[in-house]
Amino acid sequence: MLFHVYGDMAVWQWIAMFGVLAGLILLNEFARKTKFGGAVMFFALPAALTVYFVAIQIGAACGAEWALKNQTYIYMNGWFHYAKLYAALAGCIGFMMIKYGWGIGKQHWFKCFPFVIVAINILIAVASDFETAIKGWNHWFLSNEDVWLYGGWHNVMNGIAGLLNIFCMTAWWSVYSSKDKTDMLWPDMTWVYIVVYDVWNFAYTYNCLPTHSWFCGIALLLAPTIAALLWNKGGWIQNRAFTLCIWCMFAQCFPLFQITSTDGTVASKWATLPTLYADGTLNGIVEGSSANADPTAMTIVSALALIVNAIALTYIIVVSRKRHINPYKQDVFVDSKYYKDAAARIGE
Repeated sequence: MLFHVYGDMAVWQWIAMFGVLAGLILLNEFARKTKFGGAVMFFALPAALTVYFVAIQIGAACGAEWALKNQTYIYMNGWFHYAKLYAALAGCIGFMMIKYGWGIGKQHWFKCFPFVIVAINILIAVASDFETAIKGWNHWFLSNEDVWLYGGWHNVMNGIAGLLNIFCMTAWWSVYSSKDKTDMLWPDMTWVYIVVYDVWNFAYTYNCLPTHSWFCGIALLLAPTIAALLWNKGGWIQNRAFTLCIWCMFAQCFPLFQITSTDGTVASKWATLPTLYADGTLNGIVEGSSANADPTAMTIVSALALIVNAIALTYIIVVSRKRHINPYKQDVFVDSKYYKDAAARIGE
């Protein structure tokens, strides 16, 4: 069992997770189908939220009670969440530039932008994994966002898996716009990469965002994967950027949707804790101790992430050597059905 999803709150927990999944799928479709939808989600809404975030910081610096008690300020004020939100937003805008041919989005050299921005996002998470290992090696520590984290070898293994995952991205310049201009396509990013990325990213959220991982480790990963495997072949990375940005904006504004506070005084009925918190509560946790900690599941999923990413990278190297190609300049998975289906959607 990865999560404490049983008892009186189980129904609410499952409803919330599937609700988030459905909401992300629908909002992704709204954002990708038209320029208007994309403009609303990735220009107008982020602009308004940026004003909101700046106002909170100014208010808190001035000692304003409304800002100091704001849930965004209390629970989502760390560097990671803002870095992740704006890195995801940069990806969304860059992908729209490519699919609509805006400005430098028409230039061949800009086609490597998706690889660069994904690599940056992965490195942000890798840094967070290593930071957790350093600060909390085999003991609890309280993050600057008021979350109890527990570091160890699981963070190291998954950090290495994240680094390998960067090099599992192939054909960096083989990025295109779809015929109907609804999607930016990366045909060589097949189910092979999608699966190993999902395993790594789930392990990351499970390690470093434990109180959020029921949503950002399951619903947020399933939403782009379902779309890419069923009806948006080749568009997984766009789906991933869009849903990630949408979720980050929501979670940044409404963290109490998924939060259980360290003192137990604030607990959403949708909040779901992983088995790291051994008894399903935050009771008995003390800085520097290992009481009420069970890192077994974190170790297993992190080891799995490292193994599958190592296997995928080895496979890419073997196939590339056999075909005498550079896997980062040329397509690797040209014989797969997924690649062919995605390539058939490429516009002129």
